[in-house]
Amino acid sequence: MTDATNAEAEKRRRGAASGDGQGRSRTGSSLVEPGTLVDAEIDELPPAEPTGVGSRRALAYLGVCLVLIGLNLRSVFSSLSAVLPEVTSQAALPGWSVVVLTTVPVTLLGVFAPLAPVLARRFGAERVLLGAMALLTAGLLLRPVDTGSGQSAGHLPALLVGTAACGAAIALCNVLLPGLVKRDFPHRLGLMGGLYTTAICASAALGAGFTYPVYTATGEWTKALWVWAVPAAVVLLLFLPVAVRQGTVRHQAVRDGVNVWRSSVAWQVTIFMVLQAMMSFSGFAWLAPILRERGVDGAAAGLIVAVCIVLQMLGSLFAPALAARFGDQRAINTVVALMTGSGFVLSILGPLDLIWVWAGLLGLGQGSLTACALTLIMLRTRDGHTAAHLSGMMQGVGYGVGSTGTLMVGQLHQATGSFIPAGILFMVVGLLAAVFGYRSGRNRYVG
Repeated sequence: MTDATNAEAEKRRRGAASGDGQGRSRTGSSLVEPGTLVDAEIDELPPAEPTGVGSRRALAYLGVCLVLIGLNLRSVFSSLSAVLPEVTSQAALPGWSVVVLTTVPVTLLGVFAPLAPVLARRFGAERVLLGAMALLTAGLLLRPVDTGSGQSAGHLPALLVGTAACGAAIALCNVLLPGLVKRDFPHRLGLMGGLYTTAICASAALGAGFTYPVYTATGEWTKALWVWAVPAAVVLLLFLPVAVRQGTVRHQAVRDGVNVWRSSVAWQVTIFMVLQAMMSFSGFAWLAPILRERGVDGAAAGLIVAVCIVLQMLGSLFAPALAARFGDQRAINTVVALMTGSGFVLSILGPLDLIWVWAGLLGLGQGSLTACALTLIMLRTRDGHTAAHLSGMMQGVGYGVGSTGTLMVGQLHQATGSFIPAGILFMVVGLLAAVFGYRSGRNRYVG
């Protein structure tokens, strides 16, 4: 790029980064889930530069790569869930391992989130993303490998290591990818933000909807899981030339903004995030097994979960704009939390004839709940530095502690042989989410 082009890109980037204090981007009239577009590199000196590309065509190519990366960030969770009964029985997995496999990747989202900005300062965000996609591809390839030469539970070591690798890789992408979208496409933030968030939801829907049909067609759960390594490998190869061309600049971290760990508002928002994460990832991990235990066949269960996730996309599309229009977010936070909890409870305990209604209620509620929690990152902060710190706190604590939802569902099912106790659990979690949604929705700021 020429110096003039770089200067213009930097001007656009800084203009887009400045908001009105309520998380509204000046790139257009729409508000696109602002919490998901927090720049994790905002505390770097010198400031991180936009990705170096030589033309508009190369910039469009970069945009396609970033969206395709997003399209690989949730299939890990929903694909295993879709064939979990087959994996458990055919691989002779012990009960504890099923709980671990559904919990570990979510836990690692919180554990590895703080590491992403550190690695980006040392190697550059593009190269860290490339490494994360390589790790994700390796994890997806490793998951179905039989390391026991036909012995009982021979698949277990590879499943555990591969799943952990996927969780670590997705954690890095979760933190860095939104910043690149915001940094490199300030003039198309509405379009790229929408494509990015839609791709993530679509990833979960594809994993839920297509894994079981692949199993039916091949008769092997290993191939049904292996197939998801293909799109990850394709994106890895597509993004490779972009990432390796980027120069590395050593950055230093500067501490700016409010100390969010001492703010009661920040903790209320974070606990709200914890409770929504408990329900969100429990849905990815357990909704399909719940439906199958109730008598729904594998293909239909996968389709129901996929439609539920598509409805999450609709909720996440409209909820941020609606939330930002209110003076405070107490009402909408409370309503969507109760919708989500009720959808989960009814999916477990409600009449099976109305399962599409319960799944629809869950999908719309969960998508809106997640979007509202993320939107609070911008609505409860006054500057980008504080927003980035609050985002890091929410991801680290939210995903780390939120993974206990999948853990508790698995433990309750293992102890009782039924998902009914999980229904009671989601009733309590939904009510708590409503309480903390109400408190975090008050028109106050961190610091």
